[in-house]
Amino acid sequence: MTPQKPPTGPPHHQRRPPLPPPSGRTNLASCIVATVFLMFVVIVVLIVFFTVFRPKDPEISVTSVQLPSFSISNSSVSFTFSQYASVRNPNRAAFSHYDSSLQLLYSGNQVGFMFIPAGKISAGRTQYMAASFAVQPFPLAAPLSPVFSTSASATELDPGTVPVVSGGGIGFGGSVPGGGRGGGYRVEPTLEIESRLELGGRVKVLHFFTHHARTAADCRVTVAVTDGSVLGFHC
Repeated sequence: MTPQKPPTGPPHHQRRPPLPPPSGRTNLASCIVATVFLMFVVIVVLIVFFTVFRPKDPEISVTSVQLPSFSISNSSVSFTFSQYASVRNPNRAAFSHYDSSLQLLYSGNQVGFMFIPAGKISAGRTQYMAASFAVQPFPLAAPLSPVFSTSASATELDPGTVPVVSGGGIGFGGSVPGGGRGGGYRVEPTLEIESRLELGGRVKVLHFFTHHARTAADCRVTVAVTDGSVLGFHC
């Protein structure tokens, strides 16, 4: 009689039963937790983007306007126009400008134009720009009136009848010292021109988001017709 070998495996009562398959409720809970976590991450990224890295348009500040040369003949005027401005980039990324120009208007008509060369302004930095170009002769919108000195009394000169600068036409600038209405005060003829400095470009934030920026600075410049001096400008 052949002896039987003892069983090599664990006793039957020590064997573990197979684990049951995961239920549908467990899978659903896992999907909900993952979805909530992803939504939380997206919300945090959006908050950081719109508070810290939110792209903004550059800021233009015109600092000076000059007419280095000025000439008037036969009711037509020509000059060289120079404008100086500072452009600040408030973003945390570089601003690349490539579609920029300076336009000059008189009485609603374009009399001068030039393109601004493309360039780049570093994050948080300010760049100074200077633009200068020659304006070809153009006719004045109204006939010139001569410079005059008046000795009329207060009752003979009404401030309401004194011409003023308006809409790119010819006017008479100045005010009477002491609030009077004449008394030998010299008034010069002036003309008003408008300049428009426009910058267009883009800001690339975090190397993924691209913001197309465009900003402009409009200025009204008052010029003395007698010598071409700039009496003032407002932007």
